[in-house]
Amino acid sequence: MKKILIIFGTRPEAIKLIPIIKKLREYSSSIKTIIATTAQHREMLDQILQFFDIKPRYDLNIMAHNQSLIDLTTKLPSHLQKLYEEIKPDLILVQGDTTSAFIASLIAFYNRIPIGHIEAGLRSFDKFQPFPEEINRKLITHLADYHFAATPTARQNLINEGINKDKIFITGNTVIDTLHYILNKKETYTPKVKIDIGNKKMILLTAHRRENLGKPLTSICQAVKKIVSRHKDVVVVYPVHLNPKVQKTVRSILSMEKNVHLISPLSYFDLIYLMQQAYIILTDSGGIQEEAPSLQKPLLVLRNVTERPEGLIAGVSRLVGTDKKKIIEETERLLSDQSAYQKMITDHNPYGDGDASSKIVTIIKRIFSN
Repeated sequence: MKKILIIFGTRPEAIKLIPIIKKLREYSSSIKTIIATTAQHREMLDQILQFFDIKPRYDLNIMAHNQSLIDLTTKLPSHLQKLYEEIKPDLILVQGDTTSAFIASLIAFYNRIPIGHIEAGLRSFDKFQPFPEEINRKLITHLADYHFAATPTARQNLINEGINKDKIFITGNTVIDTLHYILNKKETYTPKVKIDIGNKKMILLTAHRRENLGKPLTSICQAVKKIVSRHKDVVVVYPVHLNPKVQKTVRSILSMEKNVHLISPLSYFDLIYLMQQAYIILTDSGGIQEEAPSLQKPLLVLRNVTERPEGLIAGVSRLVGTDKKKIIEETERLLSDQSAYQKMITDHNPYGDGDASSKIVTIIKRIFSN
C-alpha cells in the first residue's frame, strides 16, 4: 500500500486540499492517506475541517501569538523531520504558496521523498507581490517532482522555468471543486451573517494582504468612503481581518459610515453566501479571484499585479490596484453602466469546472502504478 502525506496549515490550503482528500478516500484499499496540519489558523481551520469530516492524524499546532515568518520557518523543520521519519511516505502533497508548504517541501527534499505541488505555476513576476507567496511558490517549484497546474498559463510558466513538460499536469483549480460541493449542499448549513441590505446594491470588500498595509489600504478605504457618499443605493460589507494594522486603518476611516458594515472575519460558508448576495466584489484575495466567476460576480482586484491573469483575459475580473481614483472610477462604471457590468459575467470559469481533484487523483494513481 502506498502512503500519501498531505500537509497544510491554513484555511485556504485546507479548502483546496479537501476535495483531493475526499477523492483519495475512495481508494483506501491501495492508498493510505495521512493528514497533518501545522494549524496556523486554528479556529477558521477547525471549522472547515469539521464541516467536511476531516480529522488530521497529526496536529503540529505550531502557531504562537504574533508569530513571524522567521519564527515559523525555524520552528517547522524539526517537527516535520520527526513526522517524515515516523510515516515514511511515498509522496507528500502540498498546496499553494504558504511558508509551511515551502518548508514541508524543503524537508521532504532533504529526505528524498517525492513531492506533488497542487496549484503549481502561479506567477506575478514581482517577488514582493504577493509577499512572501511569490517566492514560496517559486522555491516549491524547484523542489517538487510533480506539478499540478490549474491552467495552461500556469503550465507555460513552469516550462519557462525549465520544468520537464512530462511532470506538469493541467487539472483546473480544486477550490472550484469545493465551491461546487458547498453550493450543492446549501441545506446543510445556515448563514450566520445577518445584514439587511434592503433594495440596495451590495459591494463585498476584502482587503488585508501584507503588501497593502499602510498607504494602499488607506487609499482603498478612502475610495470606499467616497463611493458610498456618492451612491446612497450602495452598501459595502467588509469582513475586517483581525490584524491590528488592518483594524486600525479600516476603523479610523470607515467606522462612522452608516452604509459600510465592518464585520468580523467570516466562515468560508458565510463568505460564499455574501459573495452570492454581492453586486460587485472588491478584493485583494487570491482565492476569491478564482471563485467569483463561478458565482457570476464582477470582480475588481485591489492589487498592482496578479498571479491569476486568466480572469483578466477572460474579462471576468479587472486589475484596479490601490489608487483611490482608479478604484472609484472602475466601481462607479459597474454601478452605472449595465452593459459594462454584463460583459464581466460569464458561464465559464477559466480556473476550472469542478473536476480538478478527480484529475489529480487519477494522475497520482498512474504515478504509483509505474
